[in-house]
Amino acid sequence: MKKPHFLISHEDYWSIWIGGFVLLIGLVLFFRNAPKDYVAQHEKYETIQATEKAKAPFKTMEWYDAFRSKQKIKASSEPVGKFFKKLTSKPTSWNSNPLESFYKSSARDEADKKELIIKLANAVERTKMQEALAKEAESKAAKSNYENNQLNIEAETAVEQWYRARDRADKIRKKSKASNHFKIGWMLLWFVILSMLFLPGIFYLGKKRSAFAKGFAFVFLIAIMAYLFGAQVNMKAMGIGYAAWAIILGLLISNTIGTPEWAKPALQTSWFIKTGLVLLGAEVLFNKVLAIGLPGIFVAWVVTPIVLISTYWFGQKILKIKSKTLNMVISADMSVCGVSAAVATAAACNAKKEELTLAIGLSMTFTSVMMIVLPMIIKALGMPEVLGGAWIGGTIDATGAVVAAGEFLGDKALSVAATIKMIQNVLIGIIAFGVAVYFTTKVDVDSTAEKAKVGLSEIWKRFPKFILGFIGASILFTLIYISLGDNHAYTLIDQGVIGGLSKNVRGWLFCLAFVSIGLSTNFVELKHHFSGGKPLILYVVGQTFNLLLTLLMAYIMFYLVFPNATANL
Repeated sequence: MKKPHFLISHEDYWSIWIGGFVLLIGLVLFFRNAPKDYVAQHEKYETIQATEKAKAPFKTMEWYDAFRSKQKIKASSEPVGKFFKKLTSKPTSWNSNPLESFYKSSARDEADKKELIIKLANAVERTKMQEALAKEAESKAAKSNYENNQLNIEAETAVEQWYRARDRADKIRKKSKASNHFKIGWMLLWFVILSMLFLPGIFYLGKKRSAFAKGFAFVFLIAIMAYLFGAQVNMKAMGIGYAAWAIILGLLISNTIGTPEWAKPALQTSWFIKTGLVLLGAEVLFNKVLAIGLPGIFVAWVVTPIVLISTYWFGQKILKIKSKTLNMVISADMSVCGVSAAVATAAACNAKKEELTLAIGLSMTFTSVMMIVLPMIIKALGMPEVLGGAWIGGTIDATGAVVAAGEFLGDKALSVAATIKMIQNVLIGIIAFGVAVYFTTKVDVDSTAEKAKVGLSEIWKRFPKFILGFIGASILFTLIYISLGDNHAYTLIDQGVIGGLSKNVRGWLFCLAFVSIGLSTNFVELKHHFSGGKPLILYVVGQTFNLLLTLLMAYIMFYLVFPNATANL
């Protein structure tokens, strides 16, 4: 048989092809099925917002009404978006009976509806009360021709409280109308489509498609169970989501009855994550990175390399960790952005599978704790939202955990935290390239003569190629976003290609990867890595340094060096 072309004989390239295909499908379908007259609608609401902004020194009720109307213009609300939402749906919330995620008895369904009706009635009542207060405060400010600063501040506060109250009521209303069932038929269709995406690659990588398909059914089933357990209301409240459950369930199987041999061909951990990272690239937009300005860039791009290098040095010189690859993967995992950076770095330095597993396990454990504890500390200290958001964005590993923690503090903190994490994500490719160069030229050579022979070809061989897909998707979607403008891009990209398709697919791919990690991990294999507790010490010391340095840098940049930029956030 003729050897396949190198572009289809490596899983890194297949990650790019699969991720690119999903993004292309999204672009074609969402752009061809855009909301009717969405351009004219955006222009209408933009005009209202501009008029209100010129009239008052704060965001008025009319401004928020227009903003809310713009937010409703989503390509994901069109038929194609509803189709993908059903196709990629996950188990929904449940309390005491997991079957409620799939089916509810008429009595239980009726009881839940009554509970939501009561909650909605209370929320609507609070909204009406806040609306009256906002109108009164806004009227007083208008009568003074907006020259009384105290009245302006009171009006701004009252209007914001009204908007938040109405937003909460809208969420309850949406929940009361939504179907609370995870449809088995859609799940089976999604299983078929998802497996079909990987089967061509399985063939060209020289693996058996039948063996993969059989094992993939097993991995997919556990992924559903992980989503199901993560959807339990108490688990959600504690921040224990699908990712943790995916690894836990996999570990329970692999360390008790053992992972079945026939399932192992489907444990494509790195391939699943790499494909998900290509999709993530579409969400890392350079124009959004620049929107937060130099303060955020300094926090993400100055602190991160310092923490990475310092932690690696600490592991080698102080802790004397024998495995340099384990040291590097943990250092990158903790300092950059968790799982994503760990996978890219592991590929760049040829880390062992169990080393990557250990790093990811540490990251997810500390992330679950930090996403709950850090916002509580920020609240207790009375820290400003911008500073708190910057601290969260620069230190908590997973993007989803950053969003959850930022949301706990407020909208401004959420925006700053998510943007800084996005800026940090850009470093994935740069860090991977740097690690590939360092290990190729300094670590994985035994003599000066060998070092002299190392060239670009060897560095390229080590470099994780899927990073090119990540960067390519980022550049492409940044250009599309800029060409469309913020409003239209929100409708077609944020709430279309990304919000309506790629983000959901990425979530499933990460879940499958975490299941694969659990199923392919045996504690006996990991035991020798915990000698003296060094990996744990490395992570704790590195993360402590990260927390302190990020907070210091965020304070200096946002409040001492660029206070004007902070005031405009």
